[in-house]
This record gives sequence, C-alpha cells and structure tokens, in this order.
Amino acid sequence: MFLRKLCRGSGALNIRTYSVGVIDKRPPKILITGGLGQLGVECAKYLRGKYGRENVILSDIIKPTTEVANDGPYIFADILDFKGLQKIVVDHRVDWLIHFSALLSAIGEQNVPLAVRVNIEGMHNVIELAKQYRLRIFVPSTIGAFGPDSPRNPTPNITVQRPRTIYGVSKVHAELLGEYYHYRFGLDFRCLRFPGVISSDPPGGGTTDYAIAIFHDVLRKGRYQCYLKPDTRLPMMHVRDALRALSEFLEVPNEKLNRRVYNVTSMSFTPEELAEKINQHLKEFQITYQPDSRQDIADSWPQVFDDSEARRDWQWNPEVDLDNLVSLMIKEVKEKIAANGY
Repeated sequence: MFLRKLCRGSGALNIRTYSVGVIDKRPPKILITGGLGQLGVECAKYLRGKYGRENVILSDIIKPTTEVANDGPYIFADILDFKGLQKIVVDHRVDWLIHFSALLSAIGEQNVPLAVRVNIEGMHNVIELAKQYRLRIFVPSTIGAFGPDSPRNPTPNITVQRPRTIYGVSKVHAELLGEYYHYRFGLDFRCLRFPGVISSDPPGGGTTDYAIAIFHDVLRKGRYQCYLKPDTRLPMMHVRDALRALSEFLEVPNEKLNRRVYNVTSMSFTPEELAEKINQHLKEFQITYQPDSRQDIADSWPQVFDDSEARRDWQWNPEVDLDNLVSLMIKEVKEKIAANGY
C-alpha cells in the first residue's frame, strides 16, 4: 500500500551500520515503540541505566503520565505512519528499534481488524524502516505463537506453530518476516518468544495476566476470581528476567546467534500452585474459578517452554523462581497500590 512510495532509500543509507564499540564508541540511540504498554516503561528505565537517560526514547500515541515524561525522552510515534517514523529515526539518529506495539491476545480477539492493522501493518512499517536505515531491531514474540498442534510439554524452539488467535498469527508473521529480511537483506533482526511476563503494573489484556491480576485483587479485596481452570499450566517469568533477557540478547554479537528467534522462560505453574505460594504470605484470601473464553486460548499454548537453545547460544539463565516471584510481586504491588491510592 503506501509503503511502496515511502520505503525507497538511497544506497548511502544501506551501507550505514552500527555496533557498539566497533564503528562508533557512543552508546546506541534506542527507540521503543508502544512504550506505554506492559514492558515499555520498565524497559526504558532498565536501558537508560545502561546506556544513559537521553539515549533511550520512549514513544506511543498516548499522553504520558508526569512520571513517565520526567523520567526521560518521550515522543509521539504512530507505527502506522511510516513517514513520521522516518523523521524520528533521522532526527534522533536512532540505532536500535525495540518494537513493543501490539494488541495482546484477549484484546485482539475482541477487535480483529484493529489487531491486523496494529500487529501486522505496524510490523511491516518498522521492519522496512529498520532495513532502510540499517537499524538493529528487536520484536518480542510469545507463547501465543504456538497452537493446539504444537507439542506443549515441552515446546521446543523449532516446531509446528499454527496459532488460533490473531495475536499469535501476527507474531508468527513477525518472526518469519524478520527472518526473511535477515537472510534476504542482512537485517539485524532479533526476536525472543516470551512466556507470560509478570510485573506490578495492572493487567493489560493478556491471557496469562491472571498471574498479575491475582496479586492486585488479593491485596485490595482479599479475593480473586480466576478466568482459567486451577490446573492450567503456563510458562511465566518476572519482568526483571524478561528485561535482562532482552538487554543481554541485544548485545550478543551476530556470529554467536544460530537463530534469530529464541524461546526464553523462567518457570511454569498453574493458578492453583500460584495461589498456594501466595497463601504462605497472605493467609486469608479466597480464590474461585470461573473459566471463560481465555481458557480455550490457554489450552492451545505451551505448558513448559524449552529455552535450551538460548541457554546454549548466548548463556541465558533466569534468576527469579516462583518463590522469589511471589515475594517480589507482593512487595511491588503493595507499593503500587499505596502510590496510586486505590
């Protein structure tokens, strides 16, 4: 569509490369799209700690809170506006692009046309942008990229996928498109398939977000009604491990990567097992179960993620186990509730 007219670059652009410590000693300039979603704000804080406050630009189409605006550079960026994205990359001398913009699984099923635009058309824009300006591009994928025909326990790095949500379909599309651009054009495309990522931020519409919602509801109301069955096993990781995996993966030299897409995980548990761990800290709370449409999604996803290739190729190793996760979440969600006064 409009990409045909806007995506032609000069030959001079195509020979420009960046590698920290090789061509240029300055830190990378990083643009994060969809920055006000589940991972964006925390990712910006993490990377600003490594590369400097002014070198990590958070972006979205939403007005940021005062806290976000004060924490570092924030700009408006619409991933469906290719020309606007070009201007940002040129004006800010962007080197690395972290593309978080996406509608998550449950939300995507409620609005498939919007999910197609955001998750698929938006991906077309950023991948072509990265090719034109020789950016290193990171795009997260998900356990949702697998489907009911995939082996579930464990799910290896390379296997049949066939997801049955538009979110999953769009992520398989992103994986394959990124790999194609890498092998066809030499694009430095990198992708991690994350499990459910658990942080203190309120849930954002993902199927695995029960593992976030339970802490908010238990600490605020003393009870939680779970939309999954008690024995539904899914792979998970705390946001601290997710950000560390992302950061370490971005810095791995290309020659060490045998793949462009890797599974990463920390643990697997069920709602019942999580509730039992929470009960060791908070004695009096109630959990009930009323499965809804998200149960069908969860039943098609991996139960245990095999991330042995990431451990082998770039020494990925998680640090937060289930016991640590529960302790961290109780502490962090209490602080979030106190700070927001609800």
